[in-house]
Amino acid sequence: MIERIVSRQNMNRAIKQVVSNHGSAGVDGMSVKALPIYLKTNWNDIATAIYTGRYFPQAILGIEISKENGKKRLLGIPTVVDRVLQQAVHQVIYPRFELDFKEHSYGFRPHRNTHQAIHQAQKNIQEGYTYIVDIDLKSFFDEVDHTILLQLLYTKVTCPITLRLIRKWLTAPIEIEGKLIKRTKGVPQGSPLSPLLSNIVLHELDKELEKRKHHYVRYADDFSIYTKSKKAARRVGNSIFLFLKNKLRLPINREKSGIRRPVQFQLLGHQFVSTYKKGDKGKYQVVVVDKKWRALKQELKRITKKTTPLSFDERIAQLKEIQCGWINYFRMASIQTKLKELDSWLRNRLRYCIWEDWKKPERKRKNLIRLGIHNGQAYAWSRTRMGGWAVAQSPILVTTITIERLVKRGYESMLSYYEKVSPQLNEPLYTRPVRTVV
Repeated sequence: MIERIVSRQNMNRAIKQVVSNHGSAGVDGMSVKALPIYLKTNWNDIATAIYTGRYFPQAILGIEISKENGKKRLLGIPTVVDRVLQQAVHQVIYPRFELDFKEHSYGFRPHRNTHQAIHQAQKNIQEGYTYIVDIDLKSFFDEVDHTILLQLLYTKVTCPITLRLIRKWLTAPIEIEGKLIKRTKGVPQGSPLSPLLSNIVLHELDKELEKRKHHYVRYADDFSIYTKSKKAARRVGNSIFLFLKNKLRLPINREKSGIRRPVQFQLLGHQFVSTYKKGDKGKYQVVVVDKKWRALKQELKRITKKTTPLSFDERIAQLKEIQCGWINYFRMASIQTKLKELDSWLRNRLRYCIWEDWKKPERKRKNLIRLGIHNGQAYAWSRTRMGGWAVAQSPILVTTITIERLVKRGYESMLSYYEKVSPQLNEPLYTRPVRTVV
């Protein structure tokens, strides 16, 4: 197996993938741009060290990023050389495990994504499985047991050199604020191998759930089990808790775990609400949780803030990037009404930016005249004491800086974009994952 991993064809694929990801530098400071030349010069020495067991990965750079709840998430960034080698290993061993992964595992797999997970959850609920066992694994990526993981790897990876290499990556120390910290468990988020390794561990959970014929949905470490009664949900929840604790040695966050009804349940930024329509008893539609709307509005507000030093075209380009990612992620949900309201607010923000960019009263007067306002009215509005936000919502700008004029400058409403990409009734659900800022 190691010969396939270090083959020129496999390594070239790995280098191309790592470079295209544009990741940050590790503890050695080497960027992905310097990677091809470095490997070309030093590859023989690296390959020899791998074959002889003398290759030792460098420490992982630990970076804490803020979560929405105010807590911190620790990311581990290996050096670019280690990332290439991990990617090369991933490309060879992944197909061996993918064949066995279960149908209702949707995270970090080809032709599987969030949309399918949400669709399956909605299907389970519509079929009457409305008591949901929602289990939150406590710091899963930091708690993976190395012994269990290596035993699972050994079932399909019998090459001792490859296993030794993976073991060294698992136990490489992590550097946080200049201090090296020893690691005895966990799979740092941020490495090319971590998604596969997490799926290998939790595949054991999938097998247990399918053996018991449970309805479930799993996306990476986010999983839920669907039952028809509260009694069944309690029984299932207790037994799965014991399985995770005793078999996989994974702790559960009891505060975030529990038995939910559909209206209380959230999955990957989505939630389910009853339609309450005649003939639709027991039917639920998918909507976006409130905190995701707030995060989106905050991001749009940042881009359209009058003091942000951006030209109009730069604002439009950034808005398009945000809206494409957000809408593609949440396109399974019913969001038309809120998007319409958000579009109206966003257009006024853009008008506000334009009004502030005109700055001087005389320039405002001339631009209003160019937009069709007669001289006297243009003069009065250019000298108004109203605040910029009030002017942006007033008829003077709404009827001059129209939607049509904004569209000519590159603006596209979020609603119109949603209507282009929203899934049709018979559209396949497997689509390539899209970058998002949520």
